[in-house]
Amino acid sequence: MAHLILHRKEKQMDNFFTKKHNILIIALICTALWGSAFPVVKIGYELLQIKPADIYSKIYFAGLRFFIASIMVLLIQKIVLKERIHVNRSNLKPIIILGLLQTSLQYFFFYIGVANTSGIKSAILQSGSTFFTVIAAHFIYAEDKLNFNRVLSLILGFSGVVLVNLGKDLDLSFKFVGEGFLIISALLSTVATIYVKSISSNINPFLLSGGQMFSGSLLLLIIGKFGLRSNGLNFNTASFSLLLYAAFISAAAFTLWYMLLKYNPPGKVSVYRLFIPIFGSIFSAMFIKGEQFTLNLIIGLILVVLGIFALNMDNRIRTKPEK
Repeated sequence: MAHLILHRKEKQMDNFFTKKHNILIIALICTALWGSAFPVVKIGYELLQIKPADIYSKIYFAGLRFFIASIMVLLIQKIVLKERIHVNRSNLKPIIILGLLQTSLQYFFFYIGVANTSGIKSAILQSGSTFFTVIAAHFIYAEDKLNFNRVLSLILGFSGVVLVNLGKDLDLSFKFVGEGFLIISALLSTVATIYVKSISSNINPFLLSGGQMFSGSLLLLIIGKFGLRSNGLNFNTASFSLLLYAAFISAAAFTLWYMLLKYNPPGKVSVYRLFIPIFGSIFSAMFIKGEQFTLNLIIGLILVVLGIFALNMDNRIRTKPEK
């Protein structure tokens, strides 16, 4: 009886998370949350007086963010959903591996890379994870092949990201600890995405999300603590509130994203991540002094929307029943 109930529940979840309009709405929620992290983290750095070159404080701040996020997710699973947090040998190892890939290593390389390159290159190279994931999925999954519409959606979306950042500080220089580290971060994100797809069918999404952020945050906290300035991070009400919101972003976005990855091809879902820098620019213009809405931002947003439209046109064509 219990097996039948679980099977019925899983079938309902599959039906919900594979509907096109649900994928669109959930993906937009995730990317909007991640995009809002741009101004939140930047304002948080200002309130905590973390200088641009202070990598250790940034890594420590990230460790705190993901640690709190993990507690949020696991508490929701236990108290709100009233589900048992069941950790055993079979799921502990993949959760720790994912934590190292998705949280520890990816963000370690990301923060050092961002500190050693320009803002535009950071935004562009961060979008590289979408390309890496779509290409990797093409060779790994039979139902996730590249085709004209998907390539078109990538070109339109990436063009939108580049256009939003045009006129800033773009140059063609390359530093391994700058651009190189950002490419490594993007590759790690791709490996983590493919890995999530391979293990998510056997692990509760809340446990997977909360567990990986918990394990991954510990290494970030240790690394950050080594180089943290003597007076540490001086929190006040405003900065601690921003930290809690940043943690909520990670808790909500990663859990929802893992659900999408569980029930859908990763190449199809990952294209939506091109919205992250667009939302980041929009929210920065709204909340950060000196940032503003520009024609490039509006056109860039239109290009990304057209890219997602092309992607969903592809889905309609491929799912259209034969006459």
